Amino acid sequence: MSEIIPDETLDVRGECCPYPLILTKKKVEKLESGEILHIIADDAVAPQNIDSWVKKSGDKLLAVEKDGNIYNIYVQKA
Repeated sequence: MSEIIPDETLDVRGECCPYPLILTKKKVEKLESGEILHIIADDAVAPQNIDSWVKKSGDKLLAVEKDGNIYNIYVQKA
């Protein structure tokens, strides 16, 4: 897989569901089409919630990488 170069980063470590998703939605709304948001989360539910949301929003989940208890989630705005 080629390296994903994010346009913006959102650190939601320490936030519990549903806040990682709410903050992700707000940040993605401000992006231009095609831009990539890197979300850093430590809530195990965050990747599932964001995956469910992008399927409805039309945006694209590019990758979820787990590093210990940290999730690096990459979303591309439609």
